[in-house]
Amino acid sequence: MKITFEILTLFPEIIMGYVCESIIGRAIKKEIIDVLVYNIRDFSSGRYRQVDDYPYGGGAGMVMMAEPIFNALESIKRDGLKRHIVLLGPRGKVFNQQKAREFAENHSRITLISGRYEGVDERVRSIIDEEISIGDYILTGGELPGLVIIDAVSRLLPGVLGDSESPTEESFTDGLLEYPHYTRPGTFRGMDVPRILLSGDHEKIRRWRRKEALRNTLRERPDLLERANLSEEDRELIKEIKEEERDESDIIN
Repeated sequence: MKITFEILTLFPEIIMGYVCESIIGRAIKKEIIDVLVYNIRDFSSGRYRQVDDYPYGGGAGMVMMAEPIFNALESIKRDGLKRHIVLLGPRGKVFNQQKAREFAENHSRITLISGRYEGVDERVRSIIDEEISIGDYILTGGELPGLVIIDAVSRLLPGVLGDSESPTEESFTDGLLEYPHYTRPGTFRGMDVPRILLSGDHEKIRRWRRKEALRNTLRERPDLLERANLSEEDRELIKEIKEEERDESDIIN
């Protein structure tokens, strides 16, 4: 299924500078995805293409006006196509791999509204399907979150990545962090590649990778293990990891 991303922004050059390169650029050329960028200023009815104004009630900063955003959405919706409209803002649900998969599987056209300044006029929320945040921190605008969503969703589509197995082996795909990666040379500044990766034994390599993915998750993001769908082998590997770390702690002490 081809996905079309429509992004409404005040800074189209930020979007175009990214999507024309690397994996996303190739996906566009292969017609797996399409990225359409709309400049919100083009939909302002004011003489000076005004898109922001002072907030009612006072306060610092400027607020993006509702009219240009409404005009932009009404213009692109004239094609009659079904689309999922997303406002990019700090009040939204936090974007994660599960949400990326949901977008990839359920929506063929995703419209992303990039806010700026102190945010958008509250009335814009009356015409969206959901609001998405990429984390508990403040950014200058919604362009970076929009690119994050485009990138994360696109990677899940068949044909976007060169290796068909890559999407299933990356961090978060199965609820865990990724296992360590190594490439040549085998020894670098006294640090060796684990011998098991040079053994040619595919089953042992698979088991080692799973164990190291579990180890990384246990160490860095133990909260993910609470939600992960762990197999009996996984539980056995976690038990081994904890025993190994306990033995290492005893040696140090």
